Amino acid sequence: MANPFLVAKTIDTNADVSILPKLANRHGLITGATGTGKTVSLQTLAEGFSRLGVPTFMADVKGDLTGLSQTGGGNQRVIDRVAQLKLTGFTNESFPVTCWDVFGEQGHPLRATVAEMGPLLLSRILNLNETQSGVLTAVFKIADDKGLLLLDLKDLRALLVHAGENAKEYQLAYGNISSASIGAIQRGILTLESQGGEKFFGEPALNLDDLMQTVDGKGVVNILAADKLLANPRIYATFLLWLLSELFETLPEIGDPDQPKLVFFFDEAHLLFSEAPPELRSRIEQVVRLVRSKGVGVYFVTQNPLDVPDVVLGQLGNRIQHALRAYTPRDAEAVKTAAMTFRPNPKIDTEKAITELATGEALVSFLDEKGRPNPVERAWVIPPSSRIGPVNASERTALLKSSLVTGVYDKTVDRESAYEKLTGRVSDRIDAATPSPVRPEPVEGPVENSPAAQAEPKEEPGFLSKATDMIGGIFTDDAPKTGPRGGTIRTRESAGQAAMKSAARAIGSEVGRRVIRGVLGSIFGGRR
Repeated sequence: MANPFLVAKTIDTNADVSILPKLANRHGLITGATGTGKTVSLQTLAEGFSRLGVPTFMADVKGDLTGLSQTGGGNQRVIDRVAQLKLTGFTNESFPVTCWDVFGEQGHPLRATVAEMGPLLLSRILNLNETQSGVLTAVFKIADDKGLLLLDLKDLRALLVHAGENAKEYQLAYGNISSASIGAIQRGILTLESQGGEKFFGEPALNLDDLMQTVDGKGVVNILAADKLLANPRIYATFLLWLLSELFETLPEIGDPDQPKLVFFFDEAHLLFSEAPPELRSRIEQVVRLVRSKGVGVYFVTQNPLDVPDVVLGQLGNRIQHALRAYTPRDAEAVKTAAMTFRPNPKIDTEKAITELATGEALVSFLDEKGRPNPVERAWVIPPSSRIGPVNASERTALLKSSLVTGVYDKTVDRESAYEKLTGRVSDRIDAATPSPVRPEPVEGPVENSPAAQAEPKEEPGFLSKATDMIGGIFTDDAPKTGPRGGTIRTRESAGQAAMKSAARAIGSEVGRRVIRGVLGSIFGGRR
């Protein structure tokens, strides 16, 4: 299509409705009742970003977004809609997809260390009360001061036992560490382990560069299998919040780029705010406000606009509103709220239209060149060029084998950390000389070799970065190589390299141990 980011066509005039790439990082909202077309709208947006060379990340709650990896065609509804909207330049195509899965079953394993998660978010996962959360924060501080690495759950369990056994010694410096609180935390960890949560914590931890890559000029669509993860909504929401905060902490400040560096889709967005303590909720709102200056756009997907707090709702400039049904008083209130948040169009009764929209039809308003919301338009969302529906087992296997990160995260690394030091055991080591998998050089800019990407200023590496590079360089082969898909790739660091670099980050200094936990440490005041 001539317009790389055409989203919809107006009902009355068949005019184009498009998102301006420069304003795509001003966040967005996709709402509507079940079955009204939210998932297809999300897929259409992901395709548009990919065409621009912008990587995306999304959680696949229903399991049908992997169709983005397959060329569309043969869907009569799509054929009819293309003809109806007179999309003369419409072509069926596929998009580069990387599949992820916390449990490592439907995608590449996605892990974080316990230290990176931090006590506040971990407290939410474990469903701790305020007192227990305070004890967990003290335990993390002990780990900092003792130079003990918290990588997986057995490290945390060992440190909790140590803190409980030496509670009197630590009381004056860290406050009261009661055996009752230690027991409650241990029970929470047991519950988490029984749900498979231990698979999320460990190494190699996710390298955020692997989420921001392009293939043949198209941004990679990162899809997290979330059907099983959603069985525990608290873990699901906390994990996505952690990932968003890590992006905020890691990416440099770039202001308003010509297009985003990454777009983050947050499906089932109501879970992010549900049962969140007031302090956590206010900090979530702060992260959402600030992350756009890092070039990250956040698009919330939920059924009801009332699910999103007003402070956050006011930050969402690009909106797609599918049908809502006014069956209950709360539903009627949601319809009024949704109608009031759009810039009025004298030709449209917005409140009435919301209840009349057909499947695939939506009220759409995107930001104009000056950052103002355009008047609301009633429009048909254009159909996706890729397949609507999930991949089958053989197609998923092929995706995993051809992925840019194949072999990078498949094997866990269990190096010496808090558990080994506190129990006097020595962990098995993986020989650094083991052949390393490879991956393409991550693309920091939106499009490969674009003038904008080349002109982007580079930050001077700090002390921790230099220390990491020095240690990691002992094992690294920097010779450029050509990958199977063409282009330059670099040799992926081996398990030994990952361990050395992680060690440099974690224990290089007191500052290093505190910085590793990311932005939530400074924002929440608990991860220090």
